[in-house]
Amino acid sequence: MKKSLLALGVMGTFAGAAHAQNSVTLYGLIDAGITYTNNQSGSKNVQATSGQVNGSRWGLRGSEDLGGGLKAIFTLENGFNIDTGKFGQNGAEFGRQAFVGLSSNQYGAVTLGRQYDSVVDYLGPLALTGTQFGGTQAAHPFDNDNLDNSFRINNSVKYQSVNYGGLKVGGLYGFSNAAGGFADNRAYSLGTSYNYGPLNVAASYMQLNSAGSTLNSSGAVTSDATFLAGRQRTYGAGVSYAFGAANVGFVFSQTHLDNATGIGASASGTTNGLTLTNGSARFTNYEVNGRYNFTPAWTLSGAYTFTDAKLDGVSPKYNQVTLQTAYALSKRTDVYLQGVYQHVSGTGDSGLTADINGLTASSTNSQVAATIGLRHRF
Repeated sequence: MKKSLLALGVMGTFAGAAHAQNSVTLYGLIDAGITYTNNQSGSKNVQATSGQVNGSRWGLRGSEDLGGGLKAIFTLENGFNIDTGKFGQNGAEFGRQAFVGLSSNQYGAVTLGRQYDSVVDYLGPLALTGTQFGGTQAAHPFDNDNLDNSFRINNSVKYQSVNYGGLKVGGLYGFSNAAGGFADNRAYSLGTSYNYGPLNVAASYMQLNSAGSTLNSSGAVTSDATFLAGRQRTYGAGVSYAFGAANVGFVFSQTHLDNATGIGASASGTTNGLTLTNGSARFTNYEVNGRYNFTPAWTLSGAYTFTDAKLDGVSPKYNQVTLQTAYALSKRTDVYLQGVYQHVSGTGDSGLTADINGLTASSTNSQVAATIGLRHRF
């Protein structure tokens, strides 16, 4: 009897050690709401919406301890619409993320698969659209700098360093996968961030070749690209500072397009894909944001973004204000109320109208949207 108890104890010890060295976590977030819009294609609308702040998703994240500070890691993350149950990201099963790699306590991590670029990784956390405090509707026009994750990079290899006294660096390269066309629909990006107590600063750069092009449907960025262009270059920098219960920040970003032919409807979340005829375009974004914790459960956040653009012979100027208040019912569940106002001027006869991200565009130069929603994390 004693031997049996001893054997069970030894087996339990080994089982506990194996569990400590290897782990798989199921996680997710569900964001559902009701959105009122004053003008969508000329009409008012009240609609059930999914992911108007944070895209609904579920995923698996795992690691295996290989010894000596080295781990094998993986993430598989699916995006979906809670209202219809359909896959997001143009129907990809693991459209948000899908990668595997090695992580070292000394040297950082190298991963391969479908992944976020360095603009999202480093600059995104400093913008309201890259966080839970503004999300989808707070994106800069057409999500022109990808701070709201309109697209991910396929066929990519990514490096992310460990934290060197607050300093982190990283980079990504996405392969075109085209025989005889190494540069067709490839991508690369670099980023860095530094944290010193309440101060956070970050900068990043991304370049896409033939983004959204049908010439190479197996490339780094395909049908979910924001723009159809021969080359897209995006760079930016940001800073945030926390003091007490408040946090304030500023983000600058700029996107240049060469040989551009259109703004993709599926990428911007709208139904008004636009054709560009001039071949080049530029978007310059200036965002001031802040948030305040009245209590540990109640937050208020907001941002003002000015976007100076040049495309198709006109110089549209976008002014956008986002406000959100959220109240946590528990550590995993909160309710929120969010409002967004956008006004665009200087559009000429380009056909551009106000277009809050994630919604159908207005028929005029102004658009207002308000969403009441519920988020649950697991």
